[in-house]
Amino acid sequence: MKNKKRMSILLAATMLFGLLAGCGGGNKEGSPANAASGSKQESAGKSIKLTMWGGVPPETGPQAVVDAWNAEHPDIHVEYVRFVNDDDGNLKLDTALATGQDVDLFVNYTLTQVEKRVNAGVALDLSEFTDYNIDEKMGSDAAEWKIGDKYYGVPTKKNVFFFALNKDALEQTGLKVPKTWTWDEARQYARTLKEAGFQYGLVQHIEPFVDPIDSVLVKEGYVKEDGSSNLDHPLVTTWLETMNAMMKEDKTTPPLGEQLTSKMPVENMFLGGESAMINIGEWLIRSSNNMKDFPRDFKIAFAPVPRLSADEEDFIGRGGLGDLISINANSKNKEAAWEFLKWYADGGMAPMAAGGRLPASSAVDQTTAITNLLGEHEDTYDKESLEYVLYSDKTPTFVRSFPQEMVDMRAQEYEKFFLDNQTVQQTVQAMMKRHNDWLNQQK
Repeated sequence: MKNKKRMSILLAATMLFGLLAGCGGGNKEGSPANAASGSKQESAGKSIKLTMWGGVPPETGPQAVVDAWNAEHPDIHVEYVRFVNDDDGNLKLDTALATGQDVDLFVNYTLTQVEKRVNAGVALDLSEFTDYNIDEKMGSDAAEWKIGDKYYGVPTKKNVFFFALNKDALEQTGLKVPKTWTWDEARQYARTLKEAGFQYGLVQHIEPFVDPIDSVLVKEGYVKEDGSSNLDHPLVTTWLETMNAMMKEDKTTPPLGEQLTSKMPVENMFLGGESAMINIGEWLIRSSNNMKDFPRDFKIAFAPVPRLSADEEDFIGRGGLGDLISINANSKNKEAAWEFLKWYADGGMAPMAAGGRLPASSAVDQTTAITNLLGEHEDTYDKESLEYVLYSDKTPTFVRSFPQEMVDMRAQEYEKFFLDNQTVQQTVQAMMKRHNDWLNQQK
């Protein structure tokens, strides 16, 4: 019933998007959308109100950002509205965009979200502004967010995925903080650390759990030269078998089924000392800096995510840039929104660092960014390994672009494998078939 209800809402939002596009976005004189936002018209002597929607809790940075802006710009007041960055939350944002609710700026967290909103006509083409060079400010990784060679938003933060490690435990077991390693080596680390007394050697956040497959297929291609699925790549099987062995033979990482059904709080387990390593992203810092709720007595070190292939030169890690902030194409205050967006990207977002969001702009000093990131708890981190992961690791990176429905399909199949409901061969064949069926539907 829940899925049917969600589908009904999604269809309704899609129809609203279509109606909005068909009538010019509700911007005609005398239209309801125009009347509702009349008080927001940019005009001399009037204070402008901007509304920014984002998925980060306001108390972990966004409120401090808009408070700082508002104090400096009494003529342009920004209000932050939080939506949860999940399917329901993004549907709420899409519905608000489609129905002309107050949304001047909004944050996109995946390429598929951007593409959908560009197609719906609600993300502004930023090429109309010529006073800010996104490629120059954000670097070459920014181009991964282009749609049809155009920017429909500014990618504002560095995406960083890493292994966080209990450095005290590494020293006690004679293990070094790795700068480059394979999943076979990570598996051995997990064994050693479990033998040292940890419940688990490794826990993983579900969001980056499947990144090893994407690391392979971004380089090799999700589709073969003959147009068929490449989900039967040998390293896909390697990943499945390695994870399964760690769950069931070594017992060094939680069984996936147990983790999903219990909604296992893996961050808490790492910070609470139950696991010595965690596969996660920069958002860990938001919790690891919170000594009140997550007290710890160990130093945290950082390492790149392991690679499946032994060939170091072939590895592409997930990363790049994120938090693409778009301007609503139907906003009455595009110029004011643009001024705020430039300010935000070039340093105004500094309070977001405490929640793990590092500015991507070259206008922000890297040392200052790390200081803001670690705050008063700097001495509880191994800064050398953090700086390496953030700035010194020269591994090429990717932003996941595999369509979300295929990401979901892939998860459905590998979950069956980890639950012992099908063999690894059956899992690979099922993923291939479903991917091929999808590819044929796109023709």
